[in-house]
Amino acid sequence: MRIHRGKEFEAVIKKAESDLRRLLSISDDFSVLFLQGGATSQFAAVPLNLCNPEDTADYIVTGSWSDKSFKEAQKFCKPNLTWSGKSDKYTNILPFDEIQQNPDAKYLHICANETIHGVEFKNYPKPKNNSSILVADMSSNFCSKPVDVSKFGLIYAGAQKNVGPSGVTIAIIRRDLLGHAQPDHPLFEDLLDQGGLVAIAQNNAKKAGLLYEAIDGSRGFYVCPVEKSVRSFMNVPFTLQRSELEKKFIEEAAKERMVQLKGHRSVGGVRASIYNAMPLAGVEKLVSFMKDFQARHP
Repeated sequence: MRIHRGKEFEAVIKKAESDLRRLLSISDDFSVLFLQGGATSQFAAVPLNLCNPEDTADYIVTGSWSDKSFKEAQKFCKPNLTWSGKSDKYTNILPFDEIQQNPDAKYLHICANETIHGVEFKNYPKPKNNSSILVADMSSNFCSKPVDVSKFGLIYAGAQKNVGPSGVTIAIIRRDLLGHAQPDHPLFEDLLDQGGLVAIAQNNAKKAGLLYEAIDGSRGFYVCPVEKSVRSFMNVPFTLQRSELEKKFIEEAAKERMVQLKGHRSVGGVRASIYNAMPLAGVEKLVSFMKDFQARHP
């Protein structure tokens, strides 16, 4: 049964929207969207839909989640950090009239409630630029209290905290803001610029060969369990003959800015993922570290 495409589901989603509109007194000036994925996906969706790459946007950073949203926005526009509470370990919010906003900002973004640091906006700032809008991530206090939706251009929230199951994100957006998304980002242009898949395959083979050579040439210090004829050029798992050294290996590598080397929890050991984005220099750095680590642990 395809309930998600049938009349039964249509009735459920319409009822959900109707109830939400009643709860928050949402006018017809706003659209209510039920989206898949977590609210973190909106960290990118917000700038992609509300401004162009050269536009500025203001961000008030009051904790980990607003900091993440600010950093993600840097990929798609020119966000301005209007104020950060990091110096005070995210324990307070500066009075709004003391926060210097950018007069050209397309929107002002806040996280209404920071789950990690426990900071919540009790009232909301107003963008000083009349053409700007207020955007709020309300994932952790959505529907916990009345909110005047008309003061916002966009509210988004993961449903899992207060209103529903994980995997659902709700967006309440002013209708006039819809339909202005940035052009699609070309997914494959960079691969073509590198010479196409034949050139990329050659580069991946070179990276993997360098790493496997280091493993096989370590006289058993490092061991790859995969039969040579079917070894992956993308993911290189290996163990240390002295398993008690694996944790130290991973920790020391992390200090050298080589991260995510811990093997999957189902198999343990070490795993180097050397996808297209990993440059040859990155693999060379890992190989150099491996040889140095072996020399220091005879």
